[in-house]
Amino acid sequence: MKNRIIATESFSSKGRHFFLDFMLAKNDTNYISITRSDEQQDGSYVRNRVNIFQEEFEFMISAFASLFRSAAYSGEHIHVKDLKKRKDGDTSIKSWPDELRPRERMVELDTEAMRDEELLAMLIGSGTPDESAVSLGRNILKDVGYDLSKLGSLEHAALCRFPGMGMAKSSSIIAAFELGRRAYGFFRSDVPPNISAGIGTIDNSLHRER
Repeated sequence: MKNRIIATESFSSKGRHFFLDFMLAKNDTNYISITRSDEQQDGSYVRNRVNIFQEEFEFMISAFASLFRSAAYSGEHIHVKDLKKRKDGDTSIKSWPDELRPRERMVELDTEAMRDEELLAMLIGSGTPDESAVSLGRNILKDVGYDLSKLGSLEHAALCRFPGMGMAKSSSIIAAFELGRRAYGFFRSDVPPNISAGIGTIDNSLHRER
């Protein structure tokens, strides 16, 4: 059985043609094929293609959602019309009063006064069009029963199940918990920080050259 097109979309602009095909592979898995075809002066076409496989769909969708949302609030001129229009019911933290924003609250108050979902929101960075980073953090905490030890044991796949979470955001959370574990081990046993010996060697070499 050959690879089969399940659904397709296309558009053209100034001699460039784009085809987005949702495919069924021979092994019964899905993938998305994105093809760009550029018309040449002699009438021929040059084609470039990228395939995104089924196990990568969630990461791709999350990455696009984060990309467009970041662009919408970048303060720069955006050419995508939908990004210029902000909804009246904007849920982003940037639309909140200063005294309610997690970063501003951390500066104003002590870190111990911060709620768990607020601290988690600062690691997440941004939410989705439908919920803020604080709300997203609260949903993740609710899923683990507000147990921070369970949250700290989650891997990328588990964190990326939540809409708005991708590899970058889940990596921030995982890295923060790993730093916390290392700091706890250091304070408990005076174990030196986990610094690469290679980095130290490079630094020493540079100092010797000087």
